[in-house]
Amino acid sequence: MAAPTRFRTLQPWLHETFGGPVHRIALDAGSSCPNRDGSKGRGGCVYCDVEGSGTGALKLGAELAEQLERGLARIARRGDGAKAIAYFQSYSNTYVPIERLDEVLRVVRPHLGTKIVALSLATRPDTLPDQALSLLAEWNARVPVWVELGLEVADDAQLVAINRLHTVADFEDAVRRCKARGLLTVGHAILGLPGDGRAGARRTAEVLARSGVEGVKVHHLMVLRRTILEHWWREGRVEPLTVETYVDWLADFVERLAPEQVLHRLTADSPDDALLAPKWSVHKNAVRERLERELERRGTRQGALRSAQA
Repeated sequence: MAAPTRFRTLQPWLHETFGGPVHRIALDAGSSCPNRDGSKGRGGCVYCDVEGSGTGALKLGAELAEQLERGLARIARRGDGAKAIAYFQSYSNTYVPIERLDEVLRVVRPHLGTKIVALSLATRPDTLPDQALSLLAEWNARVPVWVELGLEVADDAQLVAINRLHTVADFEDAVRRCKARGLLTVGHAILGLPGDGRAGARRTAEVLARSGVEGVKVHHLMVLRRTILEHWWREGRVEPLTVETYVDWLADFVERLAPEQVLHRLTADSPDDALLAPKWSVHKNAVRERLERELERRGTRQGALRSAQA
């Protein structure tokens, strides 16, 4: 399909930055989270599925190496000469002792400069100790390091309501600290959280733009089995967005980002047996096409409304 012209997407940026196709390899290091282990709270974020987000059991170096080798083999079978991003995805990957973080990162060392062209670590804005940032900065001298930070919603009351238990200020401070170490940052957002609404989608985009994150991941709220959100949904307290509403709000969101920010994701996936709602029949590529058409209909593009709140 044709590349969008009214917003920036990841694959063209990767091709431009690394000189060819690049694919992510998702890795689970078995990290945990402060609102699961009791240091902040219990139960995790209301939308978080334990099995879908990670095992919670620390993986040995050998196990991580096997995950990486399988991912590299899968990319090699594509036959397009693609390189890889080692993506430590599950839970909060800097919420570990510094020795453990070093052990995890060393798994990728044999492939640096040949098969792996970047590292990406997902974490929370309130689990970024200075030691972790110093270690990531050392790795950044060898290979680009991205830190993916979950904001999700730019409202402190909502962050409490969904049991996320950090603040917007925590997020903005984490971005500043990462950027001071030369690390690229990617901010995460969810549209359609209970009580947030269309105005919330706009507000979250404005905070992400103001923070200066280089990348943005956004998706619609999904109700997964074995989550707190499942109970809310069954009680009628959650109404997931239709694809039409999501695209409408997503256009609002994209208009308020900075023009240079790269959209790493516009939708999220879940196995059919885990997903309760919404059950869209629309493929993620169709969402991207609808967003392009909606921005065209409005006569706008990414960043068109950024100047109004800069």
